[in-house]
Amino acid sequence: MSRTDVVADGLTVIRNAYMAKKDDTIVPFSRMLLDIMAILKGQGYIENYQTIKQSNVPYIKVFMKYNRTKPAITSIKKISLPSRRMYAGKSRIPRVGAGAGIAIISTSKGVMSGQEARDAGVGGEVICYVV
Repeated sequence: MSRTDVVADGLTVIRNAYMAKKDDTIVPFSRMLLDIMAILKGQGYIENYQTIKQSNVPYIKVFMKYNRTKPAITSIKKISLPSRRMYAGKSRIPRVGAGAGIAIISTSKGVMSGQEARDAGVGGEVICYVV
């Protein structure tokens, strides 16, 4: 199966795992997804993640986080699509959910949260919103 957008596929797998109340899930491996998982873990949206190999193919195993019975992520939405890229300058980085969520931005200094990009004074491609 050919994949056009591995990041969108990975975010969809995580969203579906939370809706099914799973403890962990496996997403396809990409360097961008690995960076996104590091941000989600640092912001407290997932418990942990690790890279694994199944049949010599790399994957990322994501351990879900729940606050009692409610998922830590209530909404995760891909913003920049292969057919429609969305960019934000350093002064126009979006604030998600009135500060309750985060935007994940791909900048020239790497993938970072919207707040980190604002602090660093860089803009870039808006990958997704997480609430």
